[in-house]
Amino acid sequence: MESNPLLPLPQGMHIEHIQTSENEVQITVIATHPTSCCPLCGHPSCFVHSRYRRRVRDVPCGGRRVQLVLCVRKFFCRNPLCERKVFTERLPELVRPWAQMTIRYFEQITSIGLATCGKGGTRLAARLGIQTTRQSILRHIMALPEGVPESVLYLGIDDFSFRRGCRFGTILVNLETRRVVDLLPDRKADTSATWMRHHPDLMAVSRDRGGDYAAAATASAPQAIQCADRFHVMKNLGEALEGLLARHFAAHRTRVVQELRAIPLPTAQGKGPPKLSPKQAAVSQAKREERLAQYKHVVALRQQGFSQTAIASQVGIGHATVSRWLSSDTFPEQKPRQRLTRLDPYLKAVAERWEAGCHNIAQLHRELVAAGHTLTYRSVYRQLVRYLPEGRKTAASPDQLPCPPVLARQAVFLFLRRTFELSTEEETLALLRSLHAEMDQAYDLVQQFTQMLRERRGTHLDTWLAQVNQSNIPELRSFAAGVEKDKEAVRAGLTWWINNGMVEGHVAKLKLIKRSMYGRAGFPLLRQRVLHAM
Repeated sequence: MESNPLLPLPQGMHIEHIQTSENEVQITVIATHPTSCCPLCGHPSCFVHSRYRRRVRDVPCGGRRVQLVLCVRKFFCRNPLCERKVFTERLPELVRPWAQMTIRYFEQITSIGLATCGKGGTRLAARLGIQTTRQSILRHIMALPEGVPESVLYLGIDDFSFRRGCRFGTILVNLETRRVVDLLPDRKADTSATWMRHHPDLMAVSRDRGGDYAAAATASAPQAIQCADRFHVMKNLGEALEGLLARHFAAHRTRVVQELRAIPLPTAQGKGPPKLSPKQAAVSQAKREERLAQYKHVVALRQQGFSQTAIASQVGIGHATVSRWLSSDTFPEQKPRQRLTRLDPYLKAVAERWEAGCHNIAQLHRELVAAGHTLTYRSVYRQLVRYLPEGRKTAASPDQLPCPPVLARQAVFLFLRRTFELSTEEETLALLRSLHAEMDQAYDLVQQFTQMLRERRGTHLDTWLAQVNQSNIPELRSFAAGVEKDKEAVRAGLTWWINNGMVEGHVAKLKLIKRSMYGRAGFPLLRQRVLHAM
């Protein structure tokens, strides 16, 4: 039988017999090459010594296991100088010597292991009709060759965490081939320097702003140009800008609090009626009109000579009410009832603390609870807000002060974005810049730096640093001082095309691989999976 297209075989091998069962397909294959080369001396031979059958596993077909029965021949080696007299013919395109599975079956198991690791690979292989174990998958992964060392000209280096905040490793990426070239078990300068020392062809090293990788590149690759990653430079600028915004926002809120302290809290003796909501006021007005109509009805019946008893019966009110209304010359307005709250007995003490400067309601509530009073924070807050008078704000009212509409971290993005990208945030940005002249100046300096970074105009770095030093903005001056220590690398990062974006992408892929291993595997297995990632 010729070779089946559904089961491709190397040239010189043919299918002799196929036997199928419910779960397995057994295929008998014979080799038809007239000669075979001795694996020791390489001398060809056509003298057959004997034959035997060799069973190997192959990739499944239609969900059923496939077993190849290879009819293998043994040959005499006729080279008198060779130590081996009898050898078995080799099938290098189908199966390795002494292996129990074909090469393609081995590659499938290895690919499953690289994608899913041990236990997950075992479960997936079972679904695909492949019988294997977790140990076999891991053994196949660890048996993969590291590959031929390649020449690296443009290197991207960054760290990754085995466990956040505790232990870190180093990933090295060839920026030309876009592949990971190695993983290091730590991020120490000596380890990175040792690796760079074995690669003398390095022309450029892209790194973050950390000192360890800078020291390693300086010591072991002095010929290479160091480039500070633009993302990390922008991140450092954002951190400095966040400190500046937070400082001004805090000062602004301090001014607002000072204005709020000008609003006194009414004493217990001078508190007025509680403020009513619009709905409550409408109900109260409707009840007053109803009472006024009843009063007019009582007066009209009295003018016609009816008695008070008859009037009370006809109007539907009490005799005492009729008597009281008739004895008054005008309509008796109903006085609002004073609602008693659990805070009333302590309102005098709270008012004294408020006048003493304690305007924190939470603090007032804690003091009341510490004194043994069973009051909830909600009740204290609602009563204090209820009895605050209206219309007693000073001219410098907090409503008239510009209030920052966003947090400092959110405002950072408004300062860093391009002007034409702002649509609905333009008013917010204008309000932030109007809070202080220093913030307006900081916005101009930040926009100059971001434009220089996006347009790769690193030659203007010295001019920008001089402007920052003249601005007297402490946060930006601190950022500029850090740039001065690493000026050449920052200038190269603002000029060259090199950056660590590709490295960050590989770090994200590494995190996915690491987490799929559930933290149970060590560094050697992680290194193999990253270097041979699918």
